[in-house]
Parts: sequence; C-alpha cells; structure tokens
Amino acid sequence: MLNFKQKIGNCLEIYFKEYLFIKHTGETAFLHVGKGKAKYEMYKANFTIDENLFEKYALTEYEIIESSADNIIVKFSKENTAFVIMNFQVVDGRLEASFEEYTPELNRVWVRLHGDKEEAIFGCGEQFSELNLRRKNVPLWVSEQGVGRNKNEYITFLAEKHRKAGGDWYTTYYPQPTFVSSKNYWCHVDDSNYMEFNFTNEYFHELYIRNVPSKIILAKQNTALEVLENLTAYFGRQPEMPEWVYNGVWLGLQGGTEKVLSKLENAQKNGLKVAALWCQDWEGKRITDFGYRLFWNWKYQNEMYPNLPQTIKELNEKGIKYLGYINQFLSTDGDLYQEATQKGYIVKNQQGEDYIVYPDMKGAVVDLSNPEAVEWIKNIIKEHMIGIGLSGWMCDFGEYLPTDAVLYSGENAESFHNKYPVEWARVNREAVEEAGKANEVTFFTRAGYTGTSKYSFMMWAGDQMVDWSLDDGLASVIPAALSLGMCGFGLSHSDIGGYTSLFDVVRTKELFMRWAEMAAFSPVMRTHEGNRPGDSWQFDSDEETLLHFTKMVNVYTHLKPYLKEVVQENAQKGIPCMRMPYIHYEKDSALLNLKYEYLLGRDLLVAPVYEEGKTTRTVYLPDDQWINIWTGEEYGQGTHEVAAPIGQIPVFYRKESKFRDLFDNVKNI
Repeated sequence: MLNFKQKIGNCLEIYFKEYLFIKHTGETAFLHVGKGKAKYEMYKANFTIDENLFEKYALTEYEIIESSADNIIVKFSKENTAFVIMNFQVVDGRLEASFEEYTPELNRVWVRLHGDKEEAIFGCGEQFSELNLRRKNVPLWVSEQGVGRNKNEYITFLAEKHRKAGGDWYTTYYPQPTFVSSKNYWCHVDDSNYMEFNFTNEYFHELYIRNVPSKIILAKQNTALEVLENLTAYFGRQPEMPEWVYNGVWLGLQGGTEKVLSKLENAQKNGLKVAALWCQDWEGKRITDFGYRLFWNWKYQNEMYPNLPQTIKELNEKGIKYLGYINQFLSTDGDLYQEATQKGYIVKNQQGEDYIVYPDMKGAVVDLSNPEAVEWIKNIIKEHMIGIGLSGWMCDFGEYLPTDAVLYSGENAESFHNKYPVEWARVNREAVEEAGKANEVTFFTRAGYTGTSKYSFMMWAGDQMVDWSLDDGLASVIPAALSLGMCGFGLSHSDIGGYTSLFDVVRTKELFMRWAEMAAFSPVMRTHEGNRPGDSWQFDSDEETLLHFTKMVNVYTHLKPYLKEVVQENAQKGIPCMRMPYIHYEKDSALLNLKYEYLLGRDLLVAPVYEEGKTTRTVYLPDDQWINIWTGEEYGQGTHEVAAPIGQIPVFYRKESKFRDLFDNVKNI
C-alpha cells in the first residue's frame, strides 16, 4: 500500500496505492522551508496581504530513518541550515504526512506533490470564477468575495476605488485547503493559516503554507464517486433537510408584519406555494449609503414585528414556517452588546478595547475563542430565535476577524481568522441540537473553512451582483456550487436574482426570471429583495413575473420526491446535490472544463441561461440518452444547440431514470 524507491542522484519516490505522490531529487526538492512575516490590511473583510520573506531554501538532502509496510519516517535537510522530520503513515486507509520535528524558527513551508500535465484539479473551497484550477495559483484566505471580482471590469474598478471592495477571481467567503484530482485522489493540508495552492507547473503542485502544518492527508480511490465518499466521510456531511423545506419557496420579505403579510396574501392568491417566510429584518433595520441594512441585536423588533411569536404561531398553523437572520456582530447601541461587553465577550484590539470591526454599522465581534461567550450567544439563539418559533435563519458573515485582534484564548488571530467561520457554524449547530430541534430547524451559512461541512446545514453563495457578469453574477453561482461539492459540502443555493446593487446596476426582470429558473432545479428556492429593494425587480413586480415565478416554484415542488432522494444521497454518501457531470462520466475529458452546466442528482442535467437576451443555449451532453424535459425530444452524447425561451432553461433527464414519469409531467405544469 505504501512504498518508496531510492534512485541514483539523491532521488526518493514515495508511492501510496501504487500512485506516485512524492518525487524528491536534489534539483526538485519535495520540501522548501523558510522564515517570513506577513502584513494584513483589512477593510470590511476585504484584505490587502503582503509577504516579507526573510529566507527560503530547498531541503535537498534526505535520510530514511525508519520504514515499514505502513509508515516511512524521512529526515529532509540542507547541510547545517535546517531540517524537517516527516512521518508518512497509513491511517484509516489514507496517507498522512505528519511534520514531527523541525528547526524551531521555521514558519514557512512549500510542499511539492507529483503532478501530471493532463491532470485536472477541483475544489479549494467555493470558487466562483474557475472550476478546473489547473494552471492557477489559488490563495486560500477567508474574506468578502468582492464586488465584480474581475480587475478588467469597470464595476470592480469602481468598487475598489470607492469601497476597497473590488475583489479578484480567487477571493471567496469559503476557501478550503483541499483539492480533488482527476487522477482520483484528494489532498488536504491540516492548518488554518494563509496558504496558496499553485497548480501552474506541469510536473508538480506546490502547496505554500504560512506555518509548519501538523499534517497533509492524501487519499487515493478507484473512481471519482469513491473519492467524494471518502473525502466526506473524513470531513463530515450535511444532514437531510426538514420535510417542510420542499413545500415551496422561502419567500424573502421585509419591512414589518403588515407589509410582509400583505405581500404573502397577494402571492398566495396568485397560486404561489410558500414553504417559509424569510424576514431578515425581524430584529430591526438601518438605512446606510450601501442600502437596506439590519440592526444587529438578536431579539425581535417589536415596533416592526409586534408580538412576533403569535404571528409565527398563526403562520405555522397555515403550514408556513418563519425564518430569520443572525450574524456574529453586535450593534454597539443594542442591549445585547452592553451585556456582552460587560462580561468581556467581545474581541479586543491591541489597546484592550472592544474591536469595532464595522464602524458604519457599529459592529463589534463576539469572541468565539471564549467558551463563556460561546455559551452566551448559543443561549441567545435558543431563547430569542428558536424559543419564539423560528424554523431557521441566515447565519451570515464570519469573515471579519482582524489579524491584529486580541483573543480571549491567547491564540494568534492570524491563525484563528480562517477558523472563525467554522466556530460560528458550530455555535449555531449546537444551539439547534441542544434545543432538540435538529429535525425541524435549519440554517444556512455564507463563510466557511475546513470543518464547516460537518456543522452547517447548508451554504448559500453570498452577495452576488444583480447582473450577468461571469465572475460575480448569475453564472458565478454554478462553479461555486460545484467546487463546494468537490470539497465535501453538497448542499448549497443562492439568492434568486442576486443581492448587490451598486453604481446604477439594478436587477432586471429577465435576470430575475432566469435566476428563478435555475433555482427551480436546486435543493432550495429562496428569494432576496437585495440591498436596495426599491431599485431591484422583485417576484411580484408585475403579473408576468409573478406567474412565471409561480410556475417555477410549482416545478420545484413537483420534483420533491426526486430532490429528497438527492439530498439523502448527499447525507449518506457525500455525493453533492449539484454536481459535476464528470464524476459519473470520468472517461469524457470534455467534462473536466464544463463550468456552467451541472447534474442535479444522477438523472437531471441543467444548463442555466446565464447570458442576457439569449433564447438558445449550447449544451454538451455526456454519454447517455437524454430527454428534453420540456419537449420530450431525445438527445445523445455531444454538443447541441437547444431552444431556451423564458420559462424553459435547458434541462434533460436520463432516459433510464426511475423518475422518468415524474420528469415527463414537468412539461404539463
């Protein structure tokens, strides 16, 4: 299972399950090490990061200290300069490369794994712009995703100039130091510091870590499906969703009880099936220059939502759940902040004062390194959210821990930064479980890192622009879901229509309709009014939109039996709901770069329309017999130009599917 070969010229090769992972020579050393110090400048979780590298050198020499069938201990060194002792051992069928001993002052490591020039690489968390990461250098740091996310776009320029928030193709809420290879292995670096995974070299992959990590995990399987099953068994999977989730749309409304219930009544009169009301401003609101924002004090706002528990009870009796919102900030003019600061539950700055991370929103961050603070915020969730009847919520943010913060635990904030969103998801999960509501209540998170997949119930793609841009619009949520799925998080969705409206970019009728069509073929349908609701097209802005939206929700609810099975497969085997077609058709190399199509489960292939004004779509179908869900036409493998009028994005089902009768009836809705 594990073996090595020593060759002439100071060459060491380490194989696991007959696959060459490590090839070390004097000229191309497996390990480089060094010393350095990074500088992080943060503005609202948008980071400028600079590295001051003092030393870097290759560990050209090696010595086998010990070897057996299940482990090899190797000392890598450079004369009298530095050394690292690593233990390569088989643990639970995976190869773990542990850093056992090393020169104490080292704090930078570069690891080179053997690469194949024909190899495709996926994962690294949630990637919005690229799916196949071969030929890319991928920074891994939790941050805001940015506005526009393309340095060649004018919107990104404006966002950078006015808000320091332009972002780039790699900026993401949810990075993860995990990748999956088309050679059917996965790799993970067990560390929380800043990293870069560089896949630009034809012959090796270089993993740069601003620390000496505890270990690197490598797992080799026979098929892509087995890779995902093995990976998710290691990281943890999401549970099945509550039954009520599939009964209709999660309708995002705000503005107070009277306005919300009026809109709900009108929607239902027009036949819209509503599973839940999602009122993000249940705790109050603010109006800023960015638009409609929330008051971060996690109790219901009685002026806007008088006697909300009774309202929730009445809605529940009608079969409609009520969802809210929370993040890890506290508004300094709220009573919960006053309690938290008195008890020492707020992250501090270097002067020992509460760190006000979000000045214009008066936002201080709860210190999740403090066990008492964790219990306190969990009790807030249990009492003021679950306790009044909320069936779920948006679990927002997690990206905003500054690297110069002072934590209760004493841990370096630079190391804790990437772990913070994981702890935030854990807090919410434990609150739900401790309240005994794990089968009834759900929540969805935005930020993440290693471990989020076992705590969060679901992801959502965050704050996309309300436009057609590839890097930050409708198209971007497709590779986002697929890359997350390749990292072990198989349940995700997005705001229908996007969220961010800036610089005169507003949501149009066509964009909303196309986004709704895609959402009908996803695990959850949820609307968001956006940061500027009055400027953006809504589900009920005109009769045609409302009728179209009602139809899409009807399609979604019709697919309930299939969706439940797809979600169950994710929970039991870790095969993502929205998945790359490649994992079922590995011999088809064309699928390795198929960025804007996905399989929903095994049997539905979805090709969203992501370009404005298009009424046809070029679709690539893998080797199977496929039926157009709208027309009944049959297609085989290859590239096809397909009609895609409003209301009918290209969707195909496998002819041999056991759900064929269910799919055949979609065209009658």
